[in-house]
Amino acid sequence: MFDLSYLSITVGTFLLFIFATVFFLAKLYRRCPSNKVLVVFGRIAGSKTVQCYHGGGTFIWPLIQGCAFLDLTPRTIHIPLKGALSHQNIRVNVPSTFTVAVGITPDVMNNAAVRMLDLGHKEIESMATEIIIGQLRLTVASLRIEEINQDRERFLESIKKNIEPELHKIGLTLLNVNITDITDESNYIESIGKKASSMALNQAKVDVAEQEKQGDIGKSLAERDRRVSVASYNAEAVKGENDSKAQMALTNAVLAEKEAEASQRSQVAKQNAEAMIQRARALAQTQLLEAEQIVPQEIKKRKMQIDAEAEAQSKVILARGEAEAILSIKQAEAEGIQKLLDAKAAGYKQLFEACGEDAKSAATMLLIEKLEEIVKLQVEAIKNIKIDKITVWDSGSADGKGSSTSNFISQFTKSLPALHDIASLAGLELPQYLGKVTPDAPKEVNGKISNVDMK
Repeated sequence: MFDLSYLSITVGTFLLFIFATVFFLAKLYRRCPSNKVLVVFGRIAGSKTVQCYHGGGTFIWPLIQGCAFLDLTPRTIHIPLKGALSHQNIRVNVPSTFTVAVGITPDVMNNAAVRMLDLGHKEIESMATEIIIGQLRLTVASLRIEEINQDRERFLESIKKNIEPELHKIGLTLLNVNITDITDESNYIESIGKKASSMALNQAKVDVAEQEKQGDIGKSLAERDRRVSVASYNAEAVKGENDSKAQMALTNAVLAEKEAEASQRSQVAKQNAEAMIQRARALAQTQLLEAEQIVPQEIKKRKMQIDAEAEAQSKVILARGEAEAILSIKQAEAEGIQKLLDAKAAGYKQLFEACGEDAKSAATMLLIEKLEEIVKLQVEAIKNIKIDKITVWDSGSADGKGSSTSNFISQFTKSLPALHDIASLAGLELPQYLGKVTPDAPKEVNGKISNVDMK
């Protein structure tokens, strides 16, 4: 019993020791996930200050060693680069997005463990942003605008070449670079794009036209070959058919010739007889038609033609007579007017010579002829007033303003200026016994006309 109990205690103690040892070792062992880097620091074998593990695990001895993890999750950093000076001294804007993460190569992991182990996400991004902006400006300054805009692969390779070594120094690696849009302040890139677009469009039109030309040529050649081949086969087939038909036609011709010779004599005689009968019948019908229809129509047509010609001729004669009569009338009127003008001209000439070639006297003589008509127009207003005689009984006036007779004479003399005006308008002068109008305007003083000098 003693031996068994001792053995049991010994075995239990050993198992407990084994379990405690395993538990202790399990607590010391650190496993590294795939998305992290295990950094062991403290007492490290060799000359290294840290030991990095990506995957797997290791024992971390207490008191003399410690450990921490670096996250391998990629970080996206937006770089709104503006006003970067290119090789042509043109400032460009290069907004871009960089994706970085902690490197997994031994040297890069050691750098990350040394420089970023206790830094937060914002601090790491700030450090990476400063490095990227500086190296990106350096890359833009070494390239021309055409190289930046057109050869994007070369531009990205230059960016990686300049930026990635600097990121490795702090333990980061460059995973991806995305250039969103490159612009410049002078619109040089836009002009290059328009030029390239125009050139590409024109080249595309040329290529399309060239391909259409090649297609049309190929189509025409194929169509030509097809038509030549078809025509050749058709020609051979037609030639064989024609040879056969020619042989058959020759045989039929010989047979028809024999048959025709046999029936020709009888048909010729029969046709001659029928032709003579038809000719006689047609002649008889023609004569009958002429006698019944054609002759009366021709007579009627001829009669209508004669009547129309007679009517037209009579109208022509009538119109010609009327035209000659109108012409004679107009010529007579013209001759009469000409003679009248010639007579007036001769009369005016004689009148001018009779007046001693005085134009004013000749004009006065001509106006005298019209004086009667002028006076007639002046007296038109009183032509219906008839005065047989005037009897004046004048006994004087008590107020000393003149008698009735003097007033009548005064009214009579008032009509003299109007008579003088008529003569003046006609260019004539009245006799002296009718008075004379002075140049001043007529004035009436005490019932008398002061500007008419009665002599």
